[in-house]
Amino acid sequence: GLVIDGRTLNVIFQGGLEEKFLELTQHCRSVLCCRSTPLQKSMVVKLVRRHLKVMTLSIGDGANDVSMIQAADVGIGISGQEGMQALMASDFAISQFRHLKKLLLVHGHWCYARLANMVLYFFYKNVCYANLLFWYQFFCGFSGSTMIDYWQMIFFNLFFTSVPPLLFGALDKDVSVETLLHLPELYKNGQ
Repeated sequence: GLVIDGRTLNVIFQGGLEEKFLELTQHCRSVLCCRSTPLQKSMVVKLVRRHLKVMTLSIGDGANDVSMIQAADVGIGISGQEGMQALMASDFAISQFRHLKKLLLVHGHWCYARLANMVLYFFYKNVCYANLLFWYQFFCGFSGSTMIDYWQMIFFNLFFTSVPPLLFGALDKDVSVETLLHLPELYKNGQ
């Protein structure tokens, strides 16, 4: 990890040392910017995103972290004593920093699994419907007549497109919370 303060960031950005700084950050798993201005924090995130082409995650708890949270790919706001600005600007909100592990490892894994299942479900639903129409055209001699009434088609798509996502979103948990927290490597299986 790398911990860097505002004065050092000033020297880096004004002295044209961005390339050297990026070389150093490539050898780090995380970079912490402390005692720096909001502009410096967002410049670090933008520099890393632009040159290294990696996904960035910013975590902040106050108004001074808003620009950094908005510059990152994923922004997490922590509710704190400094106000609600970071929460309103973030993609995800947590009440304390200790909840970050559960947000990433548990809810992140479940989100990957649910999205993968839903993509497969939508392909299955649409292939079944298209096959039905295809074979009906053989039956009616390619006359172009409609097989299903307009309202039935709307209800078919409404029912099969709205109910399963609600059920999957509420009930689908392929691995328990305890297992995901004890085996963090399961997160990569979802990817």
